[in-house]
Amino acid sequence: MAFETLSDRLTNIFAGLSGKGRLGEEDVNAALREVRMALLEADVNFKLVRDFVAKVREKAVGEEVLNSLTPAQTVVKIVHDELTEMMGSETTEIKLRPQSEITVLMLIGLQGAGKTTTAAKLAGKFRQQHRKPLLAACDIYRPAAIEQLRVNAEKQEVPFFSLGDKLSPVEIARRAVEEAKAKGYNLVILDTAGRLQIDERLMEELQEIKRAVHVDWSILTVDAMTGQEAVHVAETFTEKVGIDGVILTKCDGDTRGGAALSIKAMTGKPILCLGMGEKLSELEQFYPDRMAGRILGMGDVLSLIEKAQSEMDEEKARASVRRLSKGQFSYDDFMEQMTQLQKLGGLGGILKMLPGMGKALRGLDLEESEKQLGRVRVIIQSMTYKERANPKLMNPSRKRRIAAGAGVDIAEVNRLVKQFEQMQKMMKQFGGTMKSGRGGFPGLGGMPGMGFGGKRGGFPF
Repeated sequence: MAFETLSDRLTNIFAGLSGKGRLGEEDVNAALREVRMALLEADVNFKLVRDFVAKVREKAVGEEVLNSLTPAQTVVKIVHDELTEMMGSETTEIKLRPQSEITVLMLIGLQGAGKTTTAAKLAGKFRQQHRKPLLAACDIYRPAAIEQLRVNAEKQEVPFFSLGDKLSPVEIARRAVEEAKAKGYNLVILDTAGRLQIDERLMEELQEIKRAVHVDWSILTVDAMTGQEAVHVAETFTEKVGIDGVILTKCDGDTRGGAALSIKAMTGKPILCLGMGEKLSELEQFYPDRMAGRILGMGDVLSLIEKAQSEMDEEKARASVRRLSKGQFSYDDFMEQMTQLQKLGGLGGILKMLPGMGKALRGLDLEESEKQLGRVRVIIQSMTYKERANPKLMNPSRKRRIAAGAGVDIAEVNRLVKQFEQMQKMMKQFGGTMKSGRGGFPGLGGMPGMGFGGKRGGFPF
């Protein structure tokens, strides 16, 4: 997660304040010095950091705050509000024209920033909203980009438009819009060329496309891992071409997060979405207030719920809950829970969005936990249909056969069977209290035995 280091720093700073009870002005000033250093190390613009700290100090050292019953919590709230303000306060969504009209989105940015992948992600997102997108390949300088877009369009089940690399990008864009009119598509997404660095020819080409085609949204994709350079890129494209919003890519990487905190304040242009991974489904709407909560270790349960609603199969979830409520928990159900867990970003992805899990996560080897879950999946897949459906059939000879088929020691199969039996008992106990429906996270409800008490954290093998 892009803000992991910054989040850890700020959480520790405010934990120190909480331990003091009543706060004095010196306590606040000392904490804000630490906040200042944390933001600078996260690559936030120096001027923004200075203004941010000044605003927080002005609000935090008043009599009303210092003499309140929970001064530390009040200071955290002030910091949360100022972080939200820095990132834009209000959420900006990509608004499309009515279904009867064509909306044109133009993806721009430097080479390697993730334009082509982001174009496909947007197409898939709007297809789910019952739009009819057309992905147009306007990058004639990298044949691989055309093929990449074609492959991604196929994965997203959306139409693809290309005229090869002989015609100009301007002509391709113009003909893509004509194609949309002729075939009834109401959204055209132009994947334009990038350069290794900003140059005048790139800017002129983008300007020419905008003169030839009515572009509703010029969307800049910037690599969050480039830090303040991302802000410089955004400022240059804003000045030379004009942009309507920014999509930050590679936000799942080991980045310091300064770009997201700085772009809106430095360019005046909103962050629209965050690219959270290579999967074509991993594109999140950007909510400044929720991101501020993540940074301060408050989690982001709302986004997790929305992701569950979009990623999880409602019918399977309902059926799973019904079986659990009756104590009918099979290995197939267990496999389904693991599948749902992966759709939500895996164990680590979920825990990072839950309040107060920051410190707990530091002691866990999530990568090892995911590997262990992978071994569990292989063991279950080595069972017969009857064994998965009826766990009571398990006996020593079956276990030996399963272990051989999965390529694991029989001790691992025994541990899984033992833990599964414990889970069944727990499901029967909790079954009466479970209600039908989507039920939040049935994928988690089916895995209470995962625990985090093992030496390596995660599944205790």
